[in-house]
Amino acid sequence: MAGLGREGGTARAEVVRALIENTGGRVESLYFALGDYDLYVVGDLPDTVTAAALGIAVRAAGGVDARVVPLITSEEIDAAAQLPVMYQPPGR
Repeated sequence: MAGLGREGGTARAEVVRALIENTGGRVESLYFALGDYDLYVVGDLPDTVTAAALGIAVRAAGGVDARVVPLITSEEIDAAAQLPVMYQPPGR
């Protein structure tokens, strides 16, 4: 927050944008917020390994509590629904 106060939101947004783009990703939207979380970024990353690497790097730097939430397209849900999965509920 100290850096945000010194440098402003635009400079911080560019740092985040460059971080994501340097991993082959793309930022779709970026918003600062008031509440439980200070920043929301919606982006497209090459894969979950890249998402994990970004999360590790940001958390390891300290001062930032980042959450990565994978979003799933309707087509991906359709494909998942077609996969045969054998499941036995507990107690049955």
